Amino acid sequence: MNAYIYTRYGPPEVLQKAIVKKPEPKKDEVLIKVFATTVNHTDTGIRSAQYFISRFFSGLLKPKNQILGCEFAGEVVAIGSGVDEYKIKDRVFGFDDQNWGGYAQFKTMKTSKMIAKIPDSLTYEQAAPATEGAHYALFYIRGANISKDSKVLINSATGAIGSAATQIIRKIGADITATSSTKNINLVKRLGANKVIDYEKLDFTDTEEKYDVIFDAVGKSSWKKCKPLLKEDGVYMSSELGDYAQNPFLAIWTKFFSKKKVLFPIPSNKKQDVEYLKKLIEDGDYIPVIDKVYELNDIVEATKYVESGQKTGNVVIKIS
Repeated sequence: MNAYIYTRYGPPEVLQKAIVKKPEPKKDEVLIKVFATTVNHTDTGIRSAQYFISRFFSGLLKPKNQILGCEFAGEVVAIGSGVDEYKIKDRVFGFDDQNWGGYAQFKTMKTSKMIAKIPDSLTYEQAAPATEGAHYALFYIRGANISKDSKVLINSATGAIGSAATQIIRKIGADITATSSTKNINLVKRLGANKVIDYEKLDFTDTEEKYDVIFDAVGKSSWKKCKPLLKEDGVYMSSELGDYAQNPFLAIWTKFFSKKKVLFPIPSNKKQDVEYLKKLIEDGDYIPVIDKVYELNDIVEATKYVESGQKTGNVVIKIS
């Protein structure tokens, strides 16, 4: 089968087209013909090994799994023993940052992991980006115990995580202030923000407003800058490690020595989460934001675009 593989860490050009062996489903697995995947920051972070700590999961000296792509949408074409939840031709989507495999024509997936049937309203290209950003957003939202009474500020509501978080928090009923570029202000309002700050004109930290939760969904601010904006028992969260990888350590320090907290929740993969996202989609409460769609042969170009920091929402890869 056709796939894009990487045999060493490095820039987007380390992704190379290859012919690899088609996988076979084992017990409790399905074989999926992949029609769409994405390029996201989980993929690019693992490929580049920007944070050396990632190598302890992906391979210290070289990648253990040579086919990236943690999101997928496709059709079940074969079933392993012990599978009764799915049948041939079922349309499925999901998230797999353990075995990866989305950058290929076929991949296998354990049915107990983050896989679900695609809602009838979505195409493969719409379903593929439904899990990565929303998966991380869910853990931050739950970690901060965001409720309908919360006042939340989301820094960058237009990325994969931020756009998903805005819609999920809107469903919860919290009051949302979000930052956005000028061109995306109307988009962010449609996603559910009650107030939008144009970061091209204003610094969102230059305010007297106080928030229960500040969620830096793009990792471009800091605890130091955001702490004055928090209520007495407020929470700061960032999707990135922060300068000098400080956020995990601040999460420990503030737990014992500060009323205002830094949270750095570690996500775990749960099947009920993808089922929850499916229900949100079916109810019209969540739809992945898509910026561009590329063909698989253009995956290097797509990766460069994602790493440029200019994308809005998600970048999808079609696999023919």
